[in-house]
Amino acid sequence: MDLLSARITSLPVSATLAMAAKARELKNQGIDVIGLSLGEPDFNTPEFIKEAAIQAVEDNWNSYSPVDGYADLKTAICTKFKRDNGLEYSPSQIVVSTGAKQSIANVCMVLLDPGDEVLLPAPYWVSYSAIATLAEAKSTIIPSSIGTDFKITPAQLEAAITPKTKLVMFNSPNNPSGTIYTEEEYRALGKVLEKYPDIFILSDEIYEHINYGSPHFSIAAIPELYDRTITVNGVAKAFAMTGWRIGYIGAPEWLAKACNKMQGQITSGANCIAQRATIAAVEAPVSKINYMVEEFAKRREIIIELLSAIPGIHVNQPQGAFYVFPDVSAYFGKTLKGKTIENASDFALYLLEEAHVATVTGDAFGNGDCIRISYAASEENIRTAIRRIAEALQ
Repeated sequence: MDLLSARITSLPVSATLAMAAKARELKNQGIDVIGLSLGEPDFNTPEFIKEAAIQAVEDNWNSYSPVDGYADLKTAICTKFKRDNGLEYSPSQIVVSTGAKQSIANVCMVLLDPGDEVLLPAPYWVSYSAIATLAEAKSTIIPSSIGTDFKITPAQLEAAITPKTKLVMFNSPNNPSGTIYTEEEYRALGKVLEKYPDIFILSDEIYEHINYGSPHFSIAAIPELYDRTITVNGVAKAFAMTGWRIGYIGAPEWLAKACNKMQGQITSGANCIAQRATIAAVEAPVSKINYMVEEFAKRREIIIELLSAIPGIHVNQPQGAFYVFPDVSAYFGKTLKGKTIENASDFALYLLEEAHVATVTGDAFGNGDCIRISYAASEENIRTAIRRIAEALQ
């Protein structure tokens, strides 16, 4: 008899976390594994943010926080939305959560009913489809390829819409591809969505500040879509605060209230010290984190140059985030060192076992031709890892 619920048995394990766990197993055996699987900046949290957290401890911020976040943090987030995105939100439209992942889960849980459809332009972040499954909705993947710079077209979007479509999830800059939709491209997709007033838009903008010259554009800045767009953001990536676990949404007030109600029964308010530190992060000028973005830009050039030199690996030029998403399908059907590579999962596992480099299969992101490689790692580790990969594929 299966004692576990159908809910949990139908849920896939996070591919990024699973690969990180396999890499740890090999490391525990004394093998020198280079981890390029996790999307985590390798910088320390900036000093001014740490100082704000220390001050919060000294000032005895230690009680339960409001479910939807401290009032002054929500005000600071509204100011940030106006400054960086041209978006007008009031504090009643903001909900602060334990990471952007919880923000996304809240939205799906309060919007989706069994049988509703969620459109996922692929590649998409691994947890989108899993969270939709938890909400008992059905995911419909809209494919793209390296040939289209991993972008979908308005025609593709329109063709995927059915009477059951309730939500579409966009992520720009994109994890895993690093692709950025331009304002013109988003407005063209928006023209399609304007015709369907019952479809909501979740815009995941967690990587907005990690971009290499492409101006960031928020879908909610399109007036016709503002009332049904949920803008998701957080401090994990741009401020090197992954473990602080703070995400937030700007949303229609009725939806923010629903997310507050949902969160109140699951986790209640986010960590009090992390919230105080987040005020310092979102109030700071974006120039304060430029040093990290500049370093990522250098690493991007290095990893693209090294990967492009490996026969059979095709890589484009990502405009944001800190990932490359090379097409490795030229290796499918080939046998390397006695191991047959049938798909991207086989390829990623081969790299882990033979090159001792951890990557993530593109299957987890809705594109089975690619693998995701994070360059949120030192230049030395990037050079060593790509050299090992090249040698393992010879």
